[in-house]
Amino acid sequence: MSNEISRRDEVSLSGAALRGAPWKAAAISGGVATGVSLGVGLLTGIDLAWSVSLGISLFALVAAIGAVSKPEQGDRVTRQARNWSLRHPFKFALLPAGIVAVLDYPVELVLGGNGVFGSAIGALWSGALVYLIAGVLTLTMKGRARSAR
Repeated sequence: MSNEISRRDEVSLSGAALRGAPWKAAAISGGVATGVSLGVGLLTGIDLAWSVSLGISLFALVAAIGAVSKPEQGDRVTRQARNWSLRHPFKFALLPAGIVAVLDYPVELVLGGNGVFGSAIGALWSGALVYLIAGVLTLTMKGRARSAR
């Protein structure tokens, strides 16, 4: 019998792990990052699209890392999903990265004025960066996962 699960199940497990994420802290972090970036942008010329993209990315990272930082909290399903996420950090990181890419695309398109393809590439880069950071940070917390027996 194989222990492999489908991509759909992996996304479901990632979503279940994110269920108890610190959404309020993530929203505050993303909002503060956007505000600070806009303030610095007044001095350096950073545009609005970049600032909002930074906020979206930080929002997703705080939510993802916060979700797996305490794998023993939550109901049974959430705990199991968090432990799975800690054992498979880069599979878990796909969902936050996908969320960032989807949310960043209209920002790039409307605020960035990069066109359809330029906005898609910008959104994919944002998602890829979140994927890498979330995967590496989750990997560093891998020791918190309880072994599945």
